Amino acid sequence: MTLARRTLFTALGGLSAATLTEAAPSRIIDTHTHFYDPRRAEGIPWPSKDNTLLYRPTLPEHFRFVTRPLGVTGTVVVEASPWVEDNQWLLDLAERETVMVGIVGRLDPAAADFPRLLERFGRHRLFRGIRLGSNQVDAGLARPDYVENLRRLAAADLALDLIGQPEMYATARALSDRVPALRIVLNHLPLDWPAGEAGVRQAFADLRPRRQIYAKVSGVLRRVGGRVPADLAAYRPPLEELWANFGPRRLIYGSNWPVSDRLAAYSVALKIVRQFFAGKGPAALDQYFWKNARDAYRWMER
Repeated sequence: MTLARRTLFTALGGLSAATLTEAAPSRIIDTHTHFYDPRRAEGIPWPSKDNTLLYRPTLPEHFRFVTRPLGVTGTVVVEASPWVEDNQWLLDLAERETVMVGIVGRLDPAAADFPRLLERFGRHRLFRGIRLGSNQVDAGLARPDYVENLRRLAAADLALDLIGQPEMYATARALSDRVPALRIVLNHLPLDWPAGEAGVRQAFADLRPRRQIYAKVSGVLRRVGGRVPADLAAYRPPLEELWANFGPRRLIYGSNWPVSDRLAAYSVALKIVRQFFAGKGPAALDQYFWKNARDAYRWMER
């Protein structure tokens, strides 16, 4: 079996759009993928060479090969590299790859050159925001210049992806207090609740009325007893909790591909969320799979 056929077989898990029997959304925009190429002369900072699963070219053609049979029509790519010029690498790639409908870049609001870099990359129509760790934001909120730079981000009509542990709910709450106009997208939900969860749960509940905060449902699968369940029943409780708190207009589809390959084929998580949101009705299905992402990111039609 060729590498391409092995990749497709693994990613589909034997499934295609035809075998996903749940109601289908009118389109699917995957808002969390990573593209990179370790064959570049300068290499890549992530993933490392010892990561035998992920250290391989992961490019639009590979994404299309995996997802087109499943009905996925486009992706918002999240930059995992801290190298500033890798934002440009993705933008250059997107110029010729119409499956890329948006890019969430990596810029540091603590850096003195942030305003210049934001102006440089933000003028590109496909640059739709930046991603930060919640620890970075926690530290930065004490600095007026940092907060001002996040206000610049909001003024440019760009979004902020926030990644971290469940404590990031309190970070999102504090950030939205300081920069109310900023659209915030919480990454890789649902997260596992920590011990002593009362304060975290309260912060989570406090996000319910904050309409500018979205939840990217890109971390559904779990390894349980040495296996990854492939049925909705195993994941329904946390999905229902997200639904109860964020409702039909603030939940967004993301796969976290190719990192998701560590747990299961692309089709497994897609099937689970399709089943769940199909049960909420056809309008909710389209909101989740593409319309909410359009509101959060202002992604571009290609």
